[in-house]
Amino acid sequence: MLDFFTIFSKGGLVLWCFQGVRGPAAAATAPVNALIRSVILQERGGNNSFTHEALTLKYKLDNQFELVFVVGFQKILTLTYVDKLIDDVHKEFRDKYRNEFQQKGTLGLLNGTFDFKDDFMRLLRDAEESSKVRAPTVMKTFEQSLKSQKTVKCMIETRGEKPKEKVKNKKNKGSKKEGTEAVAAPGKASAGDKQLSTAGDREELTKDEILQKNREEFFKRHMKAGEKSNKSPKPEAQKEKGKKPRVWDLGNSNAKVLDYSNSATNGSAEACPVEEFDPDTALGDRNREPGRLYDLEYESNDETEEEKVIQNPSKPSAKKGGLGGMFGMLKGLVGSKSLTREDMDPVLEKMKDHLIAKNVAAEIAVQLCESVAKKLEGKVMGTFTTVTSTVKQALQEALVQILQPQRRVDVLRDVMDAQRHHRPYVVTFCGVNGVGKSTNLAKISFWLIENGFSVLIAACDTFRAGAVEQLRTHTRRLNTLHPPESHGGRTMVQLYEKGYGKDAAGIAMEAISYARNQGFDVVLVDTAGRMQDNAPLMTALAKLIAVNAPDLVLFVGEALVGNEAVDQLVKFNKALADHSMAQTPRLIDGIVLTKFDTIDDKVGAAISMTYITSKPIVFVGTGQTYCDLRSLNAKAVVAALMKA
Repeated sequence: MLDFFTIFSKGGLVLWCFQGVRGPAAAATAPVNALIRSVILQERGGNNSFTHEALTLKYKLDNQFELVFVVGFQKILTLTYVDKLIDDVHKEFRDKYRNEFQQKGTLGLLNGTFDFKDDFMRLLRDAEESSKVRAPTVMKTFEQSLKSQKTVKCMIETRGEKPKEKVKNKKNKGSKKEGTEAVAAPGKASAGDKQLSTAGDREELTKDEILQKNREEFFKRHMKAGEKSNKSPKPEAQKEKGKKPRVWDLGNSNAKVLDYSNSATNGSAEACPVEEFDPDTALGDRNREPGRLYDLEYESNDETEEEKVIQNPSKPSAKKGGLGGMFGMLKGLVGSKSLTREDMDPVLEKMKDHLIAKNVAAEIAVQLCESVAKKLEGKVMGTFTTVTSTVKQALQEALVQILQPQRRVDVLRDVMDAQRHHRPYVVTFCGVNGVGKSTNLAKISFWLIENGFSVLIAACDTFRAGAVEQLRTHTRRLNTLHPPESHGGRTMVQLYEKGYGKDAAGIAMEAISYARNQGFDVVLVDTAGRMQDNAPLMTALAKLIAVNAPDLVLFVGEALVGNEAVDQLVKFNKALADHSMAQTPRLIDGIVLTKFDTIDDKVGAAISMTYITSKPIVFVGTGQTYCDLRSLNAKAVVAALMKA
């Protein structure tokens, strides 16, 4: 049973609507608006199904007349006829009002009356009846079964015999393996002959004779083994036990400096000596503007390539005749015709392979190309427009739209808003092991300090050895770069830690309370790295987020991953939803993309992460210094992604 079926233009004008469930007419408004915001406007049309609360929505686009057909039904129902219904309604509605759309255009939509109820009810009845009519299942005859292929002899089992093992034919064996089998074949054949002969002899012997013969063979084998061990040569002199340490050419001079075995500091902040370091090394570019978060930069070579093409337009045509050169230039042009799927398939296949090569997850690349195909199918193109350029342009627009999500995170504005309410702004960092959570937390701390906000770092990674010491070192260096004397005697960054093996959620709660009492502006909560499949650790993370209710939950992921990025984000969100006790569980709010300086133009992880979560990339880590923090520039990322 359908809840509703609606037809509207891409401009938002509802042409016709059917409501199958009694209730207010606005019951279909919220699901359709959610579909428009989350799928159609975000260029996520790879899948024609969309779930909103208790409803499943399926839709179809008509790009020639700019129409959208949407059907909604309860997601607990399995309606097999919906796809056929939406195709039949699309075809019937187009054919019935084609002339009105072509002649009047937009005025036809505004002033037209679309009486489509009788046609729709007829199509609905036909679709429901077609789903009920199914061919009856026919039982197999004895000749079609596997049992008929077996002979009577193979089904007879003699007493005392072992059942024959099934031999599996392995195809595509390596040449090396075949060679070794070919060499060993004569030996195997002779051994097989011996086994056959002994098996034939044993059938004639009694049980006692067989037992006696087995004993004799056993003693013979052991006697031969003893003779071989006596004839073996004497072993060489035994090597010295123990492992000698390797001596490096440049290692002797630094051995005393690196020896911390006699240190009595035991990691305490007061006893640790303050190491000397170069501020220029920690800061990187000295000419930058303090507190500014620069955009990612990427220089594309498309303009230079276009200039080369424009400079030499006559070289190819010089070799051919006048008409041949003219027709060669016009080859591949669409020529005011509507695009079909057959026209776009070769180009989309190349685009899909290109996206996968750029580190976009394979599933996301397929959905992107499918979305572009649905957007362009049936669209009438200009005379001098190639299919390749049209598809490429549509894909670029879709990628830019994906990288500019619905909600933009402005951390500085939110921190100032929290200041007005006299409370600290809390940010929690989570992610898998080794992606750079602590390092990028220190970079964000430095950026906040340069914008005049005091930071309290909560060391809630109580599992990894050295995690607290790493944050302590970052705190000490940040205080060296921004000493209290430069800020009116106010300590700009401080570490709150309780050691190892403690409850992370409790430490975070104490840190937030301490920051509120001491007047800190921001609390950055560092958590232990955990794999997305580790249920106990994911439960602990969900507990930390549910108990402390941070203002921002950032997932830290590295730009090196491809398909793994999708798996990590999906399972992190699922684990946070499953292990949370709240009715509306808190999920990931944004992404920190790290190690962006190591991937050149293979920037596909940014597309995969934003596509699967619809969450913005808030920060991008581009190096090892405190200043290597950037904001995402969607056009720069797409330019790098589309580079050949």
